[in-house]
This record gives sequence, C-alpha cells and structure tokens, in this order.
Amino acid sequence: MTIHDAAYSRPQPNPHPAGERLSGAEAVLRCLLEEGVDTVFGYPGGAIMPVYDALLKYEDRIRHILPRHEQGAIHAAEGYARTLRKTGVCLATSGPGATNLLTGLCDAILDSTPLVCITGQVFSHLLGSDAFQETDVINCTMPLTKWNYQITRAEEIPEVFAKAFYIANSGRPGPVVIDIAKNAQLESLNFRYQPRPYIRSYHP
Repeated sequence: MTIHDAAYSRPQPNPHPAGERLSGAEAVLRCLLEEGVDTVFGYPGGAIMPVYDALLKYEDRIRHILPRHEQGAIHAAEGYARTLRKTGVCLATSGPGATNLLTGLCDAILDSTPLVCITGQVFSHLLGSDAFQETDVINCTMPLTKWNYQITRAEEIPEVFAKAFYIANSGRPGPVVIDIAKNAQLESLNFRYQPRPYIRSYHP
C-alpha cells in the first residue's frame, strides 16, 4: 500500500449526525479552529470564495495574511510552520491558483514541513469537462504530498480535515492537499469534529 492509498477510502456519513448545521465553507474554518490554527496564508479566487466569505465571521480568531501570489502564500506558511513548530495552512483557488503552490509543496516535502493546503475546485458535476480554471489538482500534487484528497460532498469535510492534519504531522512531517469542489463549500452539513489519534491503514 502506498502512502497515497492509505486512508483513501471515501469518508462515511457520521453515524451520529446530531451537530451544528453549517455550510461546508464554514465547516472548513471550524476544522481549522479545532486543530488550533490561528493564522492562514492565501490568495482569494472564485472557486475558494465561499471559504473567504465565511472567514469574515471568524476574523477575530483566524488571522488571514494576503500575499501578492499563491507561491508567496505557501512559502510563508512554510516559514510559519518551521518557526512556530505548528502546521502551516494556505488557501488557493482552482487552476492557476492551485498550480502556483507546486514549488512550495516540493520544498515542503523535501524539508519535512507540515502543511495543509486547501484549494478550491469547480462544481463537482463539471469535473472532467475542461471547465473554466479546472485543473487535475490531485494528479498534479500527488508526487509532492504525503496525501491529497478531493472533497465533492460537504459531509466529507470533518473527517478529511482530521486525516489531513494527522498525516501532515505524523511520522516524517510533510504537506497534504485538500481540493474542495465549490458545491461542497456551499452545501450544508451537521458538523461534528473528532481529531484522528491514528489511522489504521496508514503507517508513517
């Protein structure tokens, strides 16, 4: 089993669905707060805009630092992670926004820097249709990450983020990428978050 096969099964619906009703975009930010994140680096764009809109509600708890370019965002997240010994987090939109992260991902995997990089993606029904700014982020980033995953439904968000932070920080640290379809950011879910103490099929 390769490192990308580990924990790659589709997340199952929560068997205990009671929880706060949130949009997928707001759930992303709540996941970050649950993992102790207080600073993110990113550059906005259409495919990630729902997360940026939701960020206004959390601006007193999550500081956003805007660079001039997505590559600046990921390198800043790297420096943040190394200096504070925390997980660096960056945001980027689809297409060129996501591909601008590649050099930083390469640097992070070589230097064992824990990063969680969140990219926006086109609506899931448009995947594979050569839609505007659609890029195959999963295959582009697979050689440069410990793990990557494409979210197409809002209810996947809590489990995927818990896995992402665990994988980024366990064993030899490194970057992970979470690619989130725009419809998943706009849908609602019953939010409950449980950090992952381990993943049975993943051996760092």
